[in-house]
Amino acid sequence: MNDPIIVVGAGPVGLTVAGELARRGVPVRVIDKLEEPTDESRAILVHARSLEMFETIGVVEELIAAGVRTDAMELRSEGRTVARVGFGVVDSPFPYSVTIAQTDTERILTEALARHGVTVDRGVTLTGLDQDASGVRARVRRPDGSEDVLAGSWLVGADGAHSDVRHLVGSALAGSFTGERFLMGDVHAAHDLDPHTMYTYFSRHDGPLLAFPMKGDRMRLIAQVPSDAVGPATQEWLQEVVDQRSDRRLRIKDSLWLTTFEVHHAQVPQYRVGRVFLAGDAAHVHSPAGGQGMNTGTQDAFNLGWKLALAAGTQAAEGRALLDSYHAERHPVGAKVIEFTTDLTRVGAFTSPVAQKLRNGAMHAMTALAPVRLALADKVEETALSYRDSPLVVPSGDRAHLAAGDHLPTHHPGVRAALADGKDHVLLTLAPGSETPAAAASGFRQILVTADDAERDGYDTVVADPAAVVAIHLGLTGGGRVLVRPDGYVGAVITLGNDAPLRVYEALLLS
Repeated sequence: MNDPIIVVGAGPVGLTVAGELARRGVPVRVIDKLEEPTDESRAILVHARSLEMFETIGVVEELIAAGVRTDAMELRSEGRTVARVGFGVVDSPFPYSVTIAQTDTERILTEALARHGVTVDRGVTLTGLDQDASGVRARVRRPDGSEDVLAGSWLVGADGAHSDVRHLVGSALAGSFTGERFLMGDVHAAHDLDPHTMYTYFSRHDGPLLAFPMKGDRMRLIAQVPSDAVGPATQEWLQEVVDQRSDRRLRIKDSLWLTTFEVHHAQVPQYRVGRVFLAGDAAHVHSPAGGQGMNTGTQDAFNLGWKLALAAGTQAAEGRALLDSYHAERHPVGAKVIEFTTDLTRVGAFTSPVAQKLRNGAMHAMTALAPVRLALADKVEETALSYRDSPLVVPSGDRAHLAAGDHLPTHHPGVRAALADGKDHVLLTLAPGSETPAAAASGFRQILVTADDAERDGYDTVVADPAAVVAIHLGLTGGGRVLVRPDGYVGAVITLGNDAPLRVYEALLLS
């Protein structure tokens, strides 16, 4: 048996990639320097695209039950609403975010990992790392001071913004290091805010205030403060900032966690260094605006997990093209998130009354337009992400609807059920007419979507869609095949009678 894949870091990112490996039967070992899981509620938002991901993993119902559904974002300034953007317009079976403490997210993912027989090896610090063509060797120190060497086939660095893995492979974050300073608190508060809305208050006082209602009377508050602000985070300081910047009743009753932190906007140049991969904050750091951090990181992990599992199973050319596609797909996403969150932070930090008035007027006018609200909701919920330029998709040419690299919309309950576990590639054949095309010559699992659910030779599953809703939604009313990758993204869109794109994609997997 191959050496296990080593995952360094047991936050949401490390737990996600480890879970993706474990549920496919790939040996995995997870280490974390903390002797106990953190009790700090760090990232709190799970957006629509991540909820789709967690449905595939099998934990979305637990996450939703443990959190609060957040249906909109509201931007306020000087006592009025500058803009309100509802998330219900996004094309997702989960058109909303879930606000949930990271401690709960980690608990749910840890329990899911344990169901596959994997536990986190805690109190283990990575001190050295070597790699060659045969694998990696991680030198570690245990809580009792003893040292050991762990052999692995690959290693994933999901160990946060101060990543030891990143340092040991000789990589570094590149970007803006002027930084912004924030005061943050998880508190219990009396307030009159809508519990299903997240708020940004633009202010003349040094920067914006972000307020996220959570379960019960719990709330997350984040305020940008002057970069030279010193001293410990206190409840009194946070309340003073809230009183200055919020126009709504909000009284902090007690604090669960208070901290100050500085955020930079930076990214590593390469997400893959030989047999080592960087994910989450180890690969990119940015402002908390928009709640993008954990979502981007766990989607890094989701993208990488199935690719590592497939490479571990085939060993074809060390999975070069397959594994290189992780950087090719996720690095541009990280760059766009950094750009988006940087812009949000800068816009929110205007202190000039004239600049504020112009900003507020422009945002109010623009968000009155439905296409602008949709674009902003898609950006926040990360439902606009696409890999159309990926080397691991077969270009579709110009298409009005679905193209290779897009995420497959899965509203139809039969299709969602057929794609549920996301462990393997699926070849989806749409036959809205009366004739049934022969199944393609392929080792992929094959699903037929047609007028009835009668069994057909060569198809593993037949989904009834008498009104051709799926074909209409995908823009394939004349029929066609869609190759769906394990992460829900489209590898190829194929015309019936011409399976050449399927052969091209199969070759990509093995190159």
